[in-house]
Amino acid sequence: MKRRLVILTEIISPYRIPLFNALARHAEVDPHVIFLADTDPGLRQWRVYKEDIKFSYQVLPSWRKRIGEFNILLNGRVAGSLAASAPHVILCGGYNYFASWQALVWAKANNIPFLIWSESHLHELRRVRPLVEFLKDEFLHRCSGFVVPGRIAQEYLRAHGIKEDAIFTAPNAVDNELFAGAAAEARKNAVARRRELNLPDRYFLFVGRLVREKGVFELLSAYAKLDEQVRQQVGLVFAGDGESRRQLEDRAGCISPGMIRFAGFVHREQLAAYYALADMLVLPTYTDTWGLVVNEGMACGLPVILSQAAGCADDLLKVDWNGLLIPPKDVSSLAAAMKTLADQPELLAMMAANSARHISHFSAEAWCDGIAQAIGLKGDVRD
Repeated sequence: MKRRLVILTEIISPYRIPLFNALARHAEVDPHVIFLADTDPGLRQWRVYKEDIKFSYQVLPSWRKRIGEFNILLNGRVAGSLAASAPHVILCGGYNYFASWQALVWAKANNIPFLIWSESHLHELRRVRPLVEFLKDEFLHRCSGFVVPGRIAQEYLRAHGIKEDAIFTAPNAVDNELFAGAAAEARKNAVARRRELNLPDRYFLFVGRLVREKGVFELLSAYAKLDEQVRQQVGLVFAGDGESRRQLEDRAGCISPGMIRFAGFVHREQLAAYYALADMLVLPTYTDTWGLVVNEGMACGLPVILSQAAGCADDLLKVDWNGLLIPPKDVSSLAAAMKTLADQPELLAMMAANSARHISHFSAEAWCDGIAQAIGLKGDVRD
């Protein structure tokens, strides 16, 4: 008999749909996903691709309020939905919503194993709030097991006193085939696509929210530090939107020579073209639990420059093989890394091929095997 796994997670994220679809094809897992909301319109501009969903799911009624930097999300029918779904195991995507605590209490009362999907790590540069850390620690030590995306998330749990045998790895993944295929199509029509999207012939690419903690101001400053000859040949493209966009645009206007483009928020249908036509992906973040844009870029065959604060760096980046690693907030190191790759097309080509090869190990199927092992199955069993 299949094991009924109920996954409790915040919103219908486009990059999670392929993972949940793959899990629904697993021979021994019967997944049901409970979303706390369709999306978060105040923070993200994603389309909700419900037509792609091939798994059992429901969306709980919700009320959301943003108070300063805190995101308050309240849900109805949490206990009732869990009871109706009759789980053998619950996997919760975090601790920071009231629904997470409600689910934990319900699981304990009904003797249901309760796992947490934990992506926190110690490399992030973020303000530590004692009360938040206390609550997180209390939550963690009430869980039956833990699912992490990679090595530094494992380190975080061990630092909190979690035993090794309670931690399982399900590597973060995107739909590699979708991005690789779309990138190949974009490259076939490169001249037309560059013209259509108003892209330079060569460019550094950033994908994500335009907010200070993503390191976007450091990226712009690093670009300004490059030799004039490099800036005449290689542009900088920001694919994303956010509260810092206007300030970035103002600063970009003072950089000359240079080719700086602000594409705004880019939906999935066109995103692969931005990756495909770029020289490299740069993520200079100083607080990121993973950075799935790196998976996407590597699936499209891009070298990467990553900050040490990116949660994916330990798993996705092999220094000097498929990219370079820099300290967060270090403009000089970032500029040097950008110049190194921009000046060596042969090195770029080698790193691009290595990125595409390496990311194949971070697939939806590999994620499913990790989940299967976490819930007590042997993994690697699919229809």
